[in-house]
Amino acid sequence: MYKVVLSRSFGKELEKKVKNDPKLWARVTKTLILLSRNLKHPSLRLHKLSGRDNWSVSVSESYRIIFNIEGGNLYCTKFGTHEQVY
Repeated sequence: MYKVVLSRSFGKELEKKVKNDPKLWARVTKTLILLSRNLKHPSLRLHKLSGRDNWSVSVSESYRIIFNIEGGNLYCTKFGTHEQVY
């Protein structure tokens, strides 16, 4: 099981998005729980980003979480739509 750590910029971006879409909070929470328990869960659609040590998972069709893995920690660094985070 991994410990999930949210960066300050991740938190700010999430806060902005949740104001406009309250159901999004539940989706993000579910995704982070799945991520901490099982990186290979099929609904996450986990994939490594090329040229970096970052990974991406899907929260919904529109939203993604970008993170990196260091030891037993998952550092979530970016949150937003596909266009915003890539």
